[in-house]
Amino acid sequence: MRLDVVTIFPEYLEPLNVSLVGKARARGQLDVHVHDLRTWTYDRHHTVDDTPYGGGPGMVMKTDPWGEALDTVLADGYETGSHQPALIVPTPSGRPFTQELAVHLSERPWLIFTPARYEGIDRRVVDEYATRMPVYEVSIGDYVLAGGEAAVLVITEAVARLLPGVLGNADSHRDDSFAPGAMANLLEGPVYTKPPVWRGREIPEVLLSGHHARIARWRRDEALRRTTANRPDLIERCDPKAFDKKDREMLSVLGWEPDPAGEPYGRFWRRTGGVEQ
Repeated sequence: MRLDVVTIFPEYLEPLNVSLVGKARARGQLDVHVHDLRTWTYDRHHTVDDTPYGGGPGMVMKTDPWGEALDTVLADGYETGSHQPALIVPTPSGRPFTQELAVHLSERPWLIFTPARYEGIDRRVVDEYATRMPVYEVSIGDYVLAGGEAAVLVITEAVARLLPGVLGNADSHRDDSFAPGAMANLLEGPVYTKPPVWRGREIPEVLLSGHHARIARWRRDEALRRTTANRPDLIERCDPKAFDKKDREMLSVLGWEPDPAGEPYGRFWRRTGGVEQ
């Protein structure tokens, strides 16, 4: 996979040299290029922003530096054999970044990131490049940062760990929170390691039983328990068909039941008066 990032703070992307992403770069699994947007400015102050049309506070990033930067990145990529680029625009007004989207992006050969500052990039830049490649406007959460570089780091790490060979164990992400399949709308439950007793706290007995089916059931129940407690919105929109008999029994204990009346509204479960035992 090729990764290009255009930013006014290249030093912010130094973490791409460490941990799993850094190792993937060293092994040649990730070809990362970080570009300074100010390279494509020609005034004494290397200006990348201007006042917004229509008035209002803040500044807007200008079209010309971004246009020249992206044209140069695309030309270089094509010359070196890259293909099928996709533009990733980190923005709080974008679609939520999910594990499903991370999986989708991990299957693309070339991602170009445009982390913005100030009030964002002139909209015409996004509209222009949407005619040349897929554009993903992505939000990593319902909050606003000073810039999009932190979002680039988040998205890159989530995507890179899904590439073949990046994780030491290829099955490591199978039971992740939100992983496609059985965990698609669930949070992963608690995990434990040695010693079996620490400061008087014991690990759950089932994990020492060696009974794989019981352990799998316990982990599934704990995932349901954590999801209902921390992210009830995930349970509300789960299709009841996604759960087996044992799942339904556990959800009932946790105070939930299918809600056929909610289906037209995208809601499939509802809280009841049940109490966890």
